[in-house]
Amino acid sequence: MTNIVICGANGKMGHNIYNCADERDDCRVIAGIDLYTKQYADFPIFETPAQLPEKPDVIIDFSNPASLDGLLDYCLSTGTPLVIGATGYTDEQIAKIRSAAQQIPVFFTFNMSLGINLLVELAKKAASVLGDSFDIEIVEKHHNQKIDAPSGTAIMLANAVNETLDNSKHYVYDRHSRRQKREKSEIGMHAIRGGTIVGEHDVIFAGHDEVITLSHSAASKAVFAAGAVNAAVFLKDQPAGLYDMSKLV
Repeated sequence: MTNIVICGANGKMGHNIYNCADERDDCRVIAGIDLYTKQYADFPIFETPAQLPEKPDVIIDFSNPASLDGLLDYCLSTGTPLVIGATGYTDEQIAKIRSAAQQIPVFFTFNMSLGINLLVELAKKAASVLGDSFDIEIVEKHHNQKIDAPSGTAIMLANAVNETLDNSKHYVYDRHSRRQKREKSEIGMHAIRGGTIVGEHDVIFAGHDEVITLSHSAASKAVFAAGAVNAAVFLKDQPAGLYDMSKLV
């Protein structure tokens, strides 16, 4: 049995993670962390990790980057594995995550969906076959409450493609002020925000007289919750290190 604490327990993802864990026999949610501490299930919710009455097997974090320092302090001091599913981290914060993974197990990915991580592998394969003969554009769509843009998943896709191409590309996020033709070395990144779109990502390879589009669409947040819970159960018995969805696909 894997005892889980949810950081961001009262958010939409927190509710989805609880619902997912509640349907399984190999894990359970024993507590939550959230500034809003109203209970909605049979586990208590605390404002900070330091208030937790017992050490969990794993913490799943779907809160926001502002929670990172407190979470890392708690996990490092108690040896608690940490699954990070939030996005919008700075380069400095990502460096802290990587440093923490030298002492504790950390599962860090920009997207917990199995399908998205398959899309990453397909995009890498397409980039290796098509090389520089196709222009690459990434379009992501999310709900109107999402704060960061482009999405962490879009950046993950771009990084995977760029690494396949020996990091020969640079990212262009905004073209409205650029009065010039597109350069071959660009990967265009485009963010759309509206309504209740859960998450859609297109990787477009545009060549001479043909276009290849790789797409993924999430119909609900449950797909991300399932991935996060799978990651938590996996991470429980792992040694210190940095893990991602490649360990689960």
